[in-house]
Amino acid sequence: MRMRSKRNLAGWAIAGLCLAGMAIASPASAHEKHHVVHHIYAAHRIARVRHYQSIPDTSSGFGPTSPGISSIIIDVSSGQVISAHDADTPRYPASLTKLMTLDLAFQALADGRMTLDTRIPVSEHAADVEPVKLGLRPGSTISVRSAILAMTTMSANDAATALGEYLGGGSEVRCAQMMTLRAHALGMAQTEFANPSGLPNPNQVTTARDLALLARDLVRTYPQFQTFFEVTSFDFRGHQVYSNNEMLKTYAGATGMKTGYTDLARHNLVTSADRGGRQLIGVVLHEPSWGTAYTQMTAMLDGGFGGHVPMTREMVATATNRTAPHVLVKPPAETVASRTPTPATQLPDSRPQTPDAAKHWVAQLGLYYYKTDARIAALKARRLRGRGIAQIEHVERNGKHLWLAQLTGLSYMGAHDTCHAVNAHGRQCDVQSQGSDNLAMLIGQDQT
Repeated sequence: MRMRSKRNLAGWAIAGLCLAGMAIASPASAHEKHHVVHHIYAAHRIARVRHYQSIPDTSSGFGPTSPGISSIIIDVSSGQVISAHDADTPRYPASLTKLMTLDLAFQALADGRMTLDTRIPVSEHAADVEPVKLGLRPGSTISVRSAILAMTTMSANDAATALGEYLGGGSEVRCAQMMTLRAHALGMAQTEFANPSGLPNPNQVTTARDLALLARDLVRTYPQFQTFFEVTSFDFRGHQVYSNNEMLKTYAGATGMKTGYTDLARHNLVTSADRGGRQLIGVVLHEPSWGTAYTQMTAMLDGGFGGHVPMTREMVATATNRTAPHVLVKPPAETVASRTPTPATQLPDSRPQTPDAAKHWVAQLGLYYYKTDARIAALKARRLRGRGIAQIEHVERNGKHLWLAQLTGLSYMGAHDTCHAVNAHGRQCDVQSQGSDNLAMLIGQDQT
């Protein structure tokens, strides 16, 4: 009871900071030119980056830089630890820090304090951070959707800093305080945050166990935003931005989440995966290379699922055609320069669609026992005509946990044309209006 009271107090504290931050935040009015640069720095610029970090570039051999790796695998549903190794050793989180920034952002979206189309200002500080960035200009703005996608794919530090400043009411320090409060409310007792991007700071530390708690919270609390972690590329003002997370392309059932690297933190990886309706989360920290990080993660997840499952052609096609979540909010580790990503579906940056009849119609594709099956059904239906927003919803009927597949954001004729195409392929599809009684009857009162 005492623990619950402490967490409630922490939750209220975060809410207070959020409200104070949002009250004083004001978007910049300057128009951002179509400008994006993927900054990949040559060796002669490393000195500038290390000066910015203000941290030695060699391992001290103790504390967060102590030898060896830290790892853990947990079951999302039960929270049970399947395997762990030095899971409580303090480590530098690098860009895995962005998972907590995203947790705060998803909370703000779910609470209605901002939307995916909200324009956030880019400060001079945000534009100046190094080294991996979109190339945002001071005084410009970026949509929340694009900032999130830039963080989950290429791990853009300028986008993360701008979003963090917005969440903190213009203050990166206030955002870091909010992040730490949220971490402690989740039970991340050994975690402290100093900035929203993950750029090195000696006071920014975490553990593999704490990061597993954070990842589990993201998966369980915000399923409507899960697709952000699955995107393999998106279009940002005419330039393609690619994900650097190889697990999405190589591991059967992988559904995200994040990579991270700095000289001291080394190579770090958090991965969520879903097989047969069972979800696992893995964390590996302080790996000597990306190769060992991916190999270790694959072995850990295989052990948790009870065996290796090779990627089939259909799995590969699904992994390289994941679409961005243009979801309606109710009520890509730093980039590895040597990696050449495989092109995938292009995702627009919230550009207005061609005027059409009111887009409040849904192509309902049915209920599925497994989340992966629902996702595949929604993506297949969208690829038939290239229209609509592929979306899945967690529902409960008669005590059973199911997944509803659908295409939203369609006009009346668009929904009918989509269902006609889906039916022609021998699959179920029904047209319904957004928020209709039929939809409410189908998903009941247990929608999450």
